[in-house]
Amino acid sequence: MAAPMRTLCCSVVRLSSRQFSTTCGARAGQEWRKEHGLARSGSEYGPLTDLPDWSFADGRPAPLLKGQLRRKQEREVLSRRIVMLSSEVDRGMEVWSEKREEAKRLEEHKKSLLLKPKGKLLMKKKI
Repeated sequence: MAAPMRTLCCSVVRLSSRQFSTTCGARAGQEWRKEHGLARSGSEYGPLTDLPDWSFADGRPAPLLKGQLRRKQEREVLSRRIVMLSSEVDRGMEVWSEKREEAKRLEEHKKSLLLKPKGKLLMKKKI
């Protein structure tokens, strides 16, 4: 008697118009958050992750949690790297402009070493 019941259930499932969803649930709202300038997920950054969960009754701040300390350290490392790379770019721009000025001076020096007009040609240029 169990066999006809199983056949009946299988045929109902096959004839059903409903289908199961196979999309990933982890991306829920990710595109909307990106479009509105927010983090991919609610736990990446923002007041809910960066601020302490509680404080003492006398107003002292609560000690930072491990994750908050880790994120703070990662931000410090990133900011130091940004400053270092920015200074490298500035120094590179200075070196590039110095090389360009040196090339101009060298070109002017080469022009000054060329033969100069004499006699009647010199008089024609002045007039």
